[in-house]
Amino acid sequence: MEKHHYLSPVGWLEITVANDAVTALCVMFQADKPTQSSHPVALQCCKELDEYFAGKRRRFEVKICLKGTDFQQKVWKKLQEIPYGTTISYAALAQAIGHPKACRAAGSANGKNPIAIIVPCHRVIASGGGLGGYAYGLKMKKTLLDLEK
Repeated sequence: MEKHHYLSPVGWLEITVANDAVTALCVMFQADKPTQSSHPVALQCCKELDEYFAGKRRRFEVKICLKGTDFQQKVWKKLQEIPYGTTISYAALAQAIGHPKACRAAGSANGKNPIAIIVPCHRVIASGGGLGGYAYGLKMKKTLLDLEK
C-alpha cells in the first residue's frame, strides 16, 4: 500500500493505492509531511485529478477498488453512473438501487464512500434541492458542484 498527497483546489487529498488500484481518496485538512509516490496508478490519478479540476475531465478512468458491504457496493456503483454536472436526490439514489424506502441507508453508504471525487458522492443532494450533507463539509460539496456546472 502506498500513499500519495495531492494539492488540489479544495485542499490536500490523500490517495491510497494498493494492488494496482486506488482504494481511497480522502481530503486532508492539512498535510504536515506530504508524501509522493512514483506508483503509476497514483501518478495517473493525479493526472486525471488535474484534468478534472481544470474542467477537462468528466469521467475518471484510473482503476479503483471499493471494499464494502453489498449494499454499499450497489450505492457506490450507482454513484459512478451519475453524469458529470448533474445531481440526484438521496430518494432517487435509493430508488435507483432497488431500495426505495432506504433513503437514509443510501445516504449513509454515500457518506462512507472511500474514494471521494472519483466516485462522485458530492452529486447526491436533498429532495428539496438543498445540498444535504457531505463528509468533507458543504463548502467543498458546493465547490465541486459549481466546478461541474
